[in-house]
Amino acid sequence: MKRVSPFLFILLVLGFFFATYNLLTTIMHYKTSSSENWEFLDPLIGLPENLKEGGDSNLKYHVALTATDAPYSQWQCRIMYYWYKKVKDMTRSDMGEFTRILHSGKPDNLMKEIPTFVVDPLPEGLDRGYIVLNRPWAFVQWLEKATIEEEYILMAEPDHIFVNPLPNLAHGKHPAGFPFFYIKPAQNEHIIRKFYPKEKGPVTDIDPIGNSPVIIRKSVLEDIAPTWMNVSLRMKDDPATDKAFGWVLEMYAYAVASALHGVRHILRKDFMLQPPWDLEIGKKFIIHYTYGCDYNLKGELTYGKIGEWRFDKRSYLSGPPPRNLSLPPPGVPESVVRLVKMVNEATANIPNWDGLNRG
Repeated sequence: MKRVSPFLFILLVLGFFFATYNLLTTIMHYKTSSSENWEFLDPLIGLPENLKEGGDSNLKYHVALTATDAPYSQWQCRIMYYWYKKVKDMTRSDMGEFTRILHSGKPDNLMKEIPTFVVDPLPEGLDRGYIVLNRPWAFVQWLEKATIEEEYILMAEPDHIFVNPLPNLAHGKHPAGFPFFYIKPAQNEHIIRKFYPKEKGPVTDIDPIGNSPVIIRKSVLEDIAPTWMNVSLRMKDDPATDKAFGWVLEMYAYAVASALHGVRHILRKDFMLQPPWDLEIGKKFIIHYTYGCDYNLKGELTYGKIGEWRFDKRSYLSGPPPRNLSLPPPGVPESVVRLVKMVNEATANIPNWDGLNRG
């Protein structure tokens, strides 16, 4: 594999300066605050009515996710790829080919199982322990060096499971993205303005998104990706921004980079659901299992306290979860039950599941 030249990296870092948790607290605020306008009546928001008729149907998109060679990343990628293969050719799916962009710099033991493109990580120490900074740099390298037949790209993550066939939700140069309730550019204007100057427009032009899930025209992503990388590095290098944005810093960087290029996203709240907060599957397309699911035996959520029954991906940092996980107790929402059943189906059918290397 040809390694990226130091000159290219320096050029990317220095040449684009025009582009100038506490999760529990945030989530509980989201669930209880009456001021949050989250339950939109229309799953398509923030887009002119004439573009709400549907995306570019029958235009295939390439499924791409970034990953490391750590066991924690590997087992999630294996489950994700299993469900990609299950839904790829279903009616209404516009999925094309699949690539795991491996930013560990060398091949791993999944090369034969999952289509993989190896790229270089950031130079040692540049990510300052925030491994997600490698994501935009990985996409920059992949877009430059790989042969990608599809006109569109879905940027996904290892902890995504396709629960319904996913059509191309983008519309021409308008990408489709998921509106995250905790990405709030307007409420962070004093920080955002360091990277999005007033002459570029109001901060309301910045979409409340991250880079995933996003379906985007390849040519548009080729423009955005270097800026996304540079804004990410600049945000990480600014102590106030780093403190304010924390683990969602790279998400803000993608949102800002898109706005710097004048790109607005079709906001699709049906793009994804996130158990345990989203209770039903409905017509949503992706399960994102980033949050722990903790319940007592009465089926009551005990978030913030380890439940008598639980599923949390972080319980399996050093190796894959066992096959045949116990199902949730009665009363637990459909979204959580379906998640565990889908994990169990994948692990039951993926060869040599328990043989995956452990840390």
